Amino acid sequence: MPDNTAYVAAAVALSAAVTWALRCLPFAALAPLRASETLRYLSVHMPVGVMVILTVYTLRDVSLPDALPVSLAFAATLGLHLWRRNAVLSVLGGTAIHVALASTVFSH
Repeated sequence: MPDNTAYVAAAVALSAAVTWALRCLPFAALAPLRASETLRYLSVHMPVGVMVILTVYTLRDVSLPDALPVSLAFAATLGLHLWRRNAVLSVLGGTAIHVALASTVFSH
């Protein structure tokens, strides 16, 4: 069995080296990507695409009894976003309205 102190020191050193390398890797990879036209295009168009995909995924299984609270919450979310242009406010507002409607008024 190897010397316990040397073994632990080597394990700690190796873990520290791997951790340091993994934390530095994104910064090293970021430098060449800053000049990329593809990345610039994706940074402009991806947020809208992701939100559309999430919206469709969320609304795909809405059944008829749940359609009214979901529709009202969706309209409130859209209205809040168009009014204030604040994603956090619109998501929180729409979620709060949906929870309130689904748990009280339209519970079944």
